[in-house]
Amino acid sequence: KDRLEAIFAEGLRRFDKSGEYAADGAIDLVAWLRSRCKLSGSAAAERVGIARQLEHLPQTEKAFASGHLAYQHVAVMARTAEHVGAQAVHKAEGSLLRLAETMDPGQFTGVAKTFEHRVDAQAALAEANRAHQRRYLTISEPLDGIVRLDGLLDAEAGAIVRNAVSGYRPTGKDDDRTPGQHRADRLVELCQPRAAGSADGAGPRPHLIIRASVDTLTGAPGSPGGELDGGTIIPAETVRRIACDAAISRIIGKGELDAEITRASRSTPAATRRALALRDRGCVAEHCTRPPQWTDSHHVKHWIDQGPTTMSNLILLCRPHHRKVHEDGWGLQRLTTGRWALIRPIPSSRSA
Repeated sequence: KDRLEAIFAEGLRRFDKSGEYAADGAIDLVAWLRSRCKLSGSAAAERVGIARQLEHLPQTEKAFASGHLAYQHVAVMARTAEHVGAQAVHKAEGSLLRLAETMDPGQFTGVAKTFEHRVDAQAALAEANRAHQRRYLTISEPLDGIVRLDGLLDAEAGAIVRNAVSGYRPTGKDDDRTPGQHRADRLVELCQPRAAGSADGAGPRPHLIIRASVDTLTGAPGSPGGELDGGTIIPAETVRRIACDAAISRIIGKGELDAEITRASRSTPAATRRALALRDRGCVAEHCTRPPQWTDSHHVKHWIDQGPTTMSNLILLCRPHHRKVHEDGWGLQRLTTGRWALIRPIPSSRSA
């Protein structure tokens, strides 16, 4: 099957260059594949991406054609080339292919994401932001007593939801629920008012395990992204946002900085959180009306930069505005009203 995919990719590249798909009235090659080959939009786009990127990755193309590299691994190589440029991948092609031979596609995806972050952290962040923009959740109307949920989440949100609803354990001998049924029940329980947390947001924060180095938190050039439990790589700026209000047990680092950071207080104490709720009354972003229980505690000066976890250095920001400050690079300016204005970043200073 993989060799057939390799032959298909080679033919597709020639067909792409010829532009003959336009003779059928197709607006692009993806549309032609969907119509003529009955592929889904994502499957068609993936094959077009592979066909186009393999031209710039000769070692990958050779391994694919000979059957030494599986289709899913080739797809990872192609996506990586699309994200950070084929030239960067070509320079490390041999090393990446050697790793691909020893890993399953999921493991190799983690390696590729780490590579992307090291080569171009801004491109990796832009890709993560695009993934975040694709998020959605739909809840159907009841049909025959069943409501269907459908949606997409970014890696961070997915990890939060997975951790919240997983961990199936029978509650007794008469508990015959399947793991899937248990997750469904757990989701409903979490949506009940008693589980939603206190109105001031001082309840327990979502539990996430993230592995990150000091270099990642300080934004050092060439540093890797953070790693969620399970291996998913997230951008350094996402790690910094999550770390604004997180209990961190250990940071991988060296010397005095490691010891100093490990001793420091990062998560907002419950009493301080309640005081923030009374002072800020919710998200402090100008014109935002989200209540305290929908907010994170944000360090105005990040604790990694020696900012204290004190009232004078903390404000409440809802998740969308917190992302704007970290992942999107917006600035904050305090107003005389006690609210904070978000300052749009200079376009040339960050990746689109």
